[in-house]
Amino acid sequence: MLRQRGDEPAGAAMDVLITPVTPADVAPVTALARLVWQQTYPGIISGEQIDFMLEQRYNPQRLLEELTMPSLWWDQARVEGQLVGFSSCLLTAAGREMKLDKLYVDPARQRLGIGATLIEQVVRRAVQARCEALILAVNKRNERAIVAYRKHGFVVRESVCVDIGNGFVMDDFIMAKSLLAPAANPQPE
Repeated sequence: MLRQRGDEPAGAAMDVLITPVTPADVAPVTALARLVWQQTYPGIISGEQIDFMLEQRYNPQRLLEELTMPSLWWDQARVEGQLVGFSSCLLTAAGREMKLDKLYVDPARQRLGIGATLIEQVVRRAVQARCEALILAVNKRNERAIVAYRKHGFVVRESVCVDIGNGFVMDDFIMAKSLLAPAANPQPE
């Protein structure tokens, strides 16, 4: 469990509580995912693709299965007991990178530090697992998310277009954040 103050506007104290998602949390997480997607992705992808991807990625049975996987983690962010965001991350096949697979914050609570707190939790987990980098995929047209990820040290590593079935593709940037400590500057003798 992680409790952290968010980067809220002056005078507005906010405690963000990060805890693992449990089976009892699956329904609220899927409801929040639907809310975020329906407010974020119109104009970026079609309504049909939004529905397809929500069903594909947030099917309650799939989430319940993912909660039992040892190299995949789901965390939730709560403020005053209310679910305000969530993240999911996993170790990549090579094991030297962790993928931030999902990161969503209630649109009414965005830009308050909740996403940053979730990213910090994933970074801690990746460092504990001795990963060299944290990676993620973001839609090339999701400019707000790209700007936010850059603010947190992510850089575009590559451009991909992945067929996800049903005539849909994910046209994404793969972004990466190095977790390696910067090399010490050698001092002249």
